[in-house]
Amino acid sequence: MARVIDGTEMNMIGDNVRLLRKKRKMSQQSLSNALELMGVYVCRGSVSRIEDKSRTVTDIELFAIAKVLDVTLDELFDK
Repeated sequence: MARVIDGTEMNMIGDNVRLLRKKRKMSQQSLSNALELMGVYVCRGSVSRIEDKSRTVTDIELFAIAKVLDVTLDELFDK
């Protein structure tokens, strides 16, 4: 059985992270900075890789991204 990460996309939330971040008029750097204030270290380059789905996202990062963007976890996964 193939694993989910065997494909080209390494996460399911990248598109929504980009849309929600832009909706809040945040740069990738400002998202990175807000995550760092929560003690979750995701550099600007990693935010970019999350958004283009070339990087996996840990559960801690997922939780922090939802908090910073002020959305539920379900909203990060909405299509």
